[in-house]
Amino acid sequence: MKILFVASEVVPFAKTGGLADVAGALPKAIKKLGHDIRIFMLRYKCVDPKQDFPVKVYFYENPRFASRDELYCINGKDYPDNYEVFLGFCQAALPLLKNLDWRPDIIHCNDWQSGPVIQYLCEQRKSDNFFLRTAAVYSTHNIAYQGSFPGKEIDNFAKAGFACADVINTVSPTYAQEIQTEEYGAGLEELLKQRSKDLYGVLNGVDYEIWNPATDKNLVKRYSRMTLSLKINNKAPLQQSMGLPIDEKTPLIGIVSRLDVLKGFDIIAEAIEGLVQLDCQLCLLGAGDPKYHELFKDLRRQHPDKIGVKLGFDAALAEQIYAGSDMFLMPSKYEPCGLGQLISFKYGTIPIVRKTGGLADTVHDSKDGFVFEEYTGQALLAAIRRAIEAYQDKATWKKMQEQVMAYDYSWDASAKKYISLYTKALDKVIK
Repeated sequence: MKILFVASEVVPFAKTGGLADVAGALPKAIKKLGHDIRIFMLRYKCVDPKQDFPVKVYFYENPRFASRDELYCINGKDYPDNYEVFLGFCQAALPLLKNLDWRPDIIHCNDWQSGPVIQYLCEQRKSDNFFLRTAAVYSTHNIAYQGSFPGKEIDNFAKAGFACADVINTVSPTYAQEIQTEEYGAGLEELLKQRSKDLYGVLNGVDYEIWNPATDKNLVKRYSRMTLSLKINNKAPLQQSMGLPIDEKTPLIGIVSRLDVLKGFDIIAEAIEGLVQLDCQLCLLGAGDPKYHELFKDLRRQHPDKIGVKLGFDAALAEQIYAGSDMFLMPSKYEPCGLGQLISFKYGTIPIVRKTGGLADTVHDSKDGFVFEEYTGQALLAAIRRAIEAYQDKATWKKMQEQVMAYDYSWDASAKKYISLYTKALDKVIK
């Protein structure tokens, strides 16, 4: 197949969130399967277009970007010309293909910034034979972000993608169901219910070239499923770097997250007094809402033997937390896919999660992790207690670790599912 992959951010060129990771990894995996895939993205101020990348990338240039230090917003406020800039990006996609005389079988657009490309494609298919057999796939990575511009000709960029795509996709099977409900649909649930037969969920993958304890250069001691006993060598260095007492036997719970209510920090705050009474330690790496910065600074001062905190982002420390922790906590209010639980599997670190989105699809209570459903501090605390109790049975715990380390959440597996989606979309157009 010939595939144009349209995304507003792609690792290693530009990143604000998970979309960039997907857009950097999925096209590489699809190319490995033998398909001709190319990327169309924006050339931001931060982009170095000469950076090595195994997939061909076309950059959209616009002088409005020359003064932008960030991608979409600055100091929490959207740039006032976002509508014009991203509409220009969308309007440039189809003429680019005609100028190249390269007709893709699939145009795969991602998130609101590229939604109108699909609307334009549907219009072109009616009158331009060049695009007659080009199918459209639209992926939403988080439906909360829609690109709403009241009063403009296209007032909701995401809606344009949802309404016009041949196939709609999101990043986990459960999230595909959730976004058809009022609680999770962010106002588009009725449209998505109407299109439910065209709506699919494919889990994101993990780049095991980065997230792999057997090759991770940031670990004190590398290890694999076959050398699991070496994992413990990473615990004491992590405890030390987080200012916690070094104790091999005390269960250590890691968190690497944006500090946000949507990531469950309100119920962590609710549970914290009970948590510090348990026989465990907590180490946190993240940044976000200032109120949670202050909360965890205070908790660190009050409970220095129980809670370690590093505010900000540190890629090496994130890998050390995955390796050195015994458990990994993700009590998200909602989580379209989730990457943390998949990474923690690879590192033999058992996840404790809330049953939502991709977390519900990948973590199964008492089999490969610990799951709670009710969004309360009390339910969270009960799940942590169960995890700590299970940790005491070393033989069973080791079997659980070996099981999760054997899971394959590579992008190769996800890419094959995307090819299946592309085939479904193409069949609809050819018929």
